[in-house]
Amino acid sequence: MRNPLSDTIINIKPSGIRKFFDIVSEMNDPDVVSLGVGEPDFETPWHIRDEGIYSLEKGKTFYTANSGLKELRVEICNYLKRRYQLTYDYTETLVTVGGSEAIDIALRAMINPGEGEEVLIPQPSYVSYEPCAILAGAKPVIIELKHENQFRLTAQELEDAITDKTKILILPFPNNPTGAIMEKEDLEAIAKVIEKHDIFVISDEIYSELCYTDNHVSICNIPGMQERTVLINGFSKSYAMTGWRLGYACGPKEIIAQMTKIHQFCIMCAPTTSQYAAVDALKNGDEDVAHMRESYDQRRRYLVHAFKEMGLECFEPFGAFYIFPCIKEFGMTSDEFANRFLQEEKVAVVPGTAFGDCGEGFLRISYAYSIEKLKIAMGRLSRFVTKLREEKK
Repeated sequence: MRNPLSDTIINIKPSGIRKFFDIVSEMNDPDVVSLGVGEPDFETPWHIRDEGIYSLEKGKTFYTANSGLKELRVEICNYLKRRYQLTYDYTETLVTVGGSEAIDIALRAMINPGEGEEVLIPQPSYVSYEPCAILAGAKPVIIELKHENQFRLTAQELEDAITDKTKILILPFPNNPTGAIMEKEDLEAIAKVIEKHDIFVISDEIYSELCYTDNHVSICNIPGMQERTVLINGFSKSYAMTGWRLGYACGPKEIIAQMTKIHQFCIMCAPTTSQYAAVDALKNGDEDVAHMRESYDQRRRYLVHAFKEMGLECFEPFGAFYIFPCIKEFGMTSDEFANRFLQEEKVAVVPGTAFGDCGEGFLRISYAYSIEKLKIAMGRLSRFVTKLREEKK
C-alpha cells in the first residue's frame, strides 16, 4: 500500500517539552514537583469568566465574523494604543485560536513554497517557530543567541544571518525559554538591518505584559517597522486564559487579509464565548494583570537569589515567567541532567535543547507556580547540585 504520510511531517520532531510531561504522568507520584509547564497557575479572573458565562446564557453561541467580533477587534486596538502607543484600525486585526495559530498563518500567508525563501529564527525560542516555517514551505535559518549577550538578538548576528533569500525574521521577545527582553536601543539597531535588507518581521509579543523593568517596547514602536511587521499577542499568559484559546494578529492590511483567508478556510472563527470574555478582559483586566505580574516578579526574584545561593550560573531574566540556568559545570547534557534530577529528586524541568540545539547546557524552569512549590523544588535542586559537585571531586 502507498505510504499515506507526508515526509515533511514525519521528519519534524515532536516537542521536546512533551517528553517530560509524559514521564511525570507515567510516574503518577504525588511527591513530584513539575516546573515544566508554561501556564499561569492563576485561574482566569472571575469577571472574565462571568462574561463568558453570560454570553452563553444569552444564547450568543453562533459564529462570529471570520476575523472576530468587531467589538473585540476595536478593544484590541484600544488596548495596544493605551499600553504601547501603537495605532491600529480594527480592519488590521485578526482574532485567532491562540497565538500559535497566528504564527502559523502569518508564515503561510507570506511564504512562497518552493522558492527557497528563508525565515530567520533566533534560538533558544518557542518550539513552534521552526516546524511552522517548514510547514509553510520556508527554509528555517537559526540564529544562535548568546548567553553572554543575555540571549538578546544583536544587529551583527542578524546581519550575518541574512542572505538574498531571507524574507522574514521571527522576533520572540520577551522570550520563552530564556526570559530575555529587547530594550529600545536593541530594537533600533536591528531595525536598521531590517530596513537595509527589506525583510519582514513576525513579532511574537505574547509575554508583553510580563516585563519586570520598564514597560515593554515593541518593534512596531520603532519608526518604519509597523508597516513591515505582523504583531502577535493573545490572552493566555497575561489574563491566565490558556484554555480559552484566543490570540490575535495586527499588521498591514494586505497581510491580515490573506491571513484571514487561511483562517476562514481552516478555522472559520475563534470560539465565540472566548471572544466575549476577552472583551471584558481588555476593558476591565488591567488590575488583574498587574497583580499577576507582581506575583511572578516575586517568584522571579526568589529564583535569582536561590541560584546565587547555590552557585548556579544564571543571568537575570526580565520578561515572561521562565529562568534559564546554566548547568555546563557538571559535564552532563541538558537531557541527562533533567532526567537524573527527575528520577533522584522528583522535580521536572525542561532541557534547554527542547528550544533549539544552542540550548544545550541549560534548563528551562517555569515560575508560573506557587512560591511554596518553588521553595520545595529549589531545596531539592540545591541538594542535587551539591551531590553532583561532590561526585566530581
